[in-house]
Amino acid sequence: MDEKYTPVINGMIDSITNVIPFPLAVHDFTWFQSPLFQEEIGVLLSLTGDLHVRFVLEGEMGAFSKLGEKMFGMKLEDQLLESFAGELGNMLVGHLSTYLSSKGLRIDITPPTIMVGKTKLYGFDQGVCIPFEMDDMGVIRMNIIIDSKE
Repeated sequence: MDEKYTPVINGMIDSITNVIPFPLAVHDFTWFQSPLFQEEIGVLLSLTGDLHVRFVLEGEMGAFSKLGEKMFGMKLEDQLLESFAGELGNMLVGHLSTYLSSKGLRIDITPPTIMVGKTKLYGFDQGVCIPFEMDDMGVIRMNIIIDSKE
């Protein structure tokens, strides 16, 4: 892996622990090869500028629903749940972009694309999966897509 991605991985772990306002466990990251499989709901976002990196925040609907309910005090379903997933992805990658900007990188983020249902994502070489969870929430995964052509 190119060393220029180390701040992206470290910054995303920082984003997860700072954006989500509750104690949670961030598990060790793991590497994976293309394709990426999503089972229920995901959010695709990208960084542009000095680095070009894609992100897929994904997990079970129930995990996003429990997190949203804990953050907002109300049950989230259907379009509201999908919107929350997109906004959570936006907050995490937005925090990361601020983190990377503080390191001297010029960064912009793309709007989130919400993906509902089973999805298989191709077109990249490898990625890093950072899973995190709260008590009884279930696991949500932030996948950082790394393309060797970058």
